[in-house]
Amino acid sequence: MTDIQKTYDEWHMSFPSYQRQPVIGITGNFGERGCELAEGYFRSVLEAGGTPVIIPPFEDKDALVNTLDHLDGLLLSGGGDINPLLLGEEPSPRLGGINPRRDVPELLLVRLAYNRQLPILGICRGCQVLAAALGGSVHQDIQEGMPEAKLIKHSQDLPREYASHSVRTEEGSLLRNIMQEETLAVNSFHHQAVREAGPHLRVSATAPDGVIEAVESCEHKSLLGVQWHPECFVLRGDRSMMPLFQWLVAEAQSFREAVRLHQRILTLDSHCDTPMKSEMGTNFRHRDPQLLVDLHKMTEGHLDSTIMVAYIPQGVRNEEAYESVRQLTERRLNYIKWLAETNRKHIGLALTPNDLYWQKRRGRKALMMGIENGYAIGRDLSLIEYFRQRGVVYMTLCHNGDNDICDSARGNGEHGGLSRFGREVIQEMNRVGMMVDLSHAAESSFWQALEVSETPIVCSHSSCRALCDHPRNLTDEQMRALAERGGVMQVTLYNGFLRTDGQATVADAVRHINHAVEVMGIEHVGIGSDFDGDGGVPGVASASELINLTRLLRKEGYTADQLRLLWGENFLRVMREVQRPTQPLS
Repeated sequence: MTDIQKTYDEWHMSFPSYQRQPVIGITGNFGERGCELAEGYFRSVLEAGGTPVIIPPFEDKDALVNTLDHLDGLLLSGGGDINPLLLGEEPSPRLGGINPRRDVPELLLVRLAYNRQLPILGICRGCQVLAAALGGSVHQDIQEGMPEAKLIKHSQDLPREYASHSVRTEEGSLLRNIMQEETLAVNSFHHQAVREAGPHLRVSATAPDGVIEAVESCEHKSLLGVQWHPECFVLRGDRSMMPLFQWLVAEAQSFREAVRLHQRILTLDSHCDTPMKSEMGTNFRHRDPQLLVDLHKMTEGHLDSTIMVAYIPQGVRNEEAYESVRQLTERRLNYIKWLAETNRKHIGLALTPNDLYWQKRRGRKALMMGIENGYAIGRDLSLIEYFRQRGVVYMTLCHNGDNDICDSARGNGEHGGLSRFGREVIQEMNRVGMMVDLSHAAESSFWQALEVSETPIVCSHSSCRALCDHPRNLTDEQMRALAERGGVMQVTLYNGFLRTDGQATVADAVRHINHAVEVMGIEHVGIGSDFDGDGGVPGVASASELINLTRLLRKEGYTADQLRLLWGENFLRVMREVQRPTQPLS
């Protein structure tokens, strides 16, 4: 047997294990003969357990997207200076060599990878590209840019595999956590450096002279850039820098597994307010900066479906107002239907849980319709069946103010809970197969509705009062009662409902999910973002970032089956039960 045959046989026997390795794309540099890559980069990725592939510089956006769709992580390699014209500056006399073939593709590549939540490690120039692509800035030359600083030597004469100066890692930083050291000995081959980290990154290490030596995400994302060349140490057999590459590969593996999970399960966000933005000139088909939910962001976040609501703000209660809010409800429901019809290649309208699975099997996203605030029906009970026939799957009984149906958590306690009309509303919703949603309802309304309804009730976007004392949130007692009657609480991503002080993050959302699961059981909890209705916090700031929530929940120990329940199956179980006695919609 030849050595080649033996190697092949050994590889073939371990093929299933090999397939599980995360794929790390490494940006190629340019040399005399074109695209090239120093050995240290791919050797480091291999030693860390990843599969390295080289990404040559090209500007075809479709090809870049296709490339990223096959990657689990991204390593930005070192190289020449960035063209300052691309960053809105004129060139300094101290500017070094520029390779125009790399700059535009790599800046675009980083933005696309950032939108897709890919883990990124930037090295030297790659650190600068990471910052520049995400709104930061770069010193064209640190001596010129920091004239008051007493600079140390940042372009060593020592061989690259030896350290020449130290850097201090910031306490509490990702970098400190990875390296487990306050001070690191690093090599140095640069005259440019990050000047400002920008809105998406923060400084995580500096040299003794104040030069920024590392940046990382300030949004709970897997982003890290270092100014030195850790791959050079690895080639010499010095493993002190291997934790950086091990971090990248581990994050890429986490990302890969989360994406694979989303491919296997149906993911449903039970509440978003995107139709509220319909009159702002938004474009759902494109990545619209005014929207937190659009076709691109749903794709990037691996979200299959969402329930878009016709949100109706509470107003005066008279016949003229009722006619006006009915028309507003019609316009917003029509908008949801229009979105599906005008994007039918990519989106379908769903009326039942089976429709959602049917759309997923055909590779399309799915939209469902809801109504937020029973004010939409005024005092007309017949509108419940009318809106149900239009495809509305749930109606939130109230919003921020009492209406003719019930008292709101932000109301004046007008009815002492449900009105007589409100009891009729719930009975009619039960009859026609429309889910009763008690988010925004007062506690009195909650308890009475729970007694009146013959089918399970949902709270489409609520969180835990034990963790955030807000009247919109549910007490543990309410949560237990909701679960005992087969209902579901969908944890929302609204800052003020996740914590009472400071800025909430994705970590707070995970805390609320954990608490709800502990109190109610895994079969009664889900996720309702409230995107485009002020929902969204760092780490899950839009639909494109929902994959981050899955990654964190997996780290918490949730299994694939449990995540399937959280990501929609619990909510759909209730929907099936509510819709079961009714006739199919035409």
